[in-house]
Amino acid sequence: MSNPVLSSFKTAPIPHGLDRIPDIQGYLVINSDGAVLASSGDLENNENVAGVITKMLQTAAKVPISGDRTQTFKRMSVHYEDFILMATVSNQKIYVVKRPAKQESE
Repeated sequence: MSNPVLSSFKTAPIPHGLDRIPDIQGYLVINSDGAVLASSGDLENNENVAGVITKMLQTAAKVPISGDRTQTFKRMSVHYEDFILMATVSNQKIYVVKRPAKQESE
């Protein structure tokens, strides 16, 4: 027997396949101006993180990767003690996911 309250509740699908990322704790989808288009979990509506990541990516894009200026910046990871923020640029959008940092056994 199904619960009518639960059966009427539908969660919004996670955009662009972000749900396939293992151990995801949150995500942001940001436009090129730094505005949050979609978010969830630990990063839900976190405009501060969106702004910082956008500025970091804009700065990193100015640094030449090699002598070949046709190579462009695609991804960045920011490692903290407990988690990692991974940012990918695709189709004029920035996708940021938060995952736990792998703890090395002592």
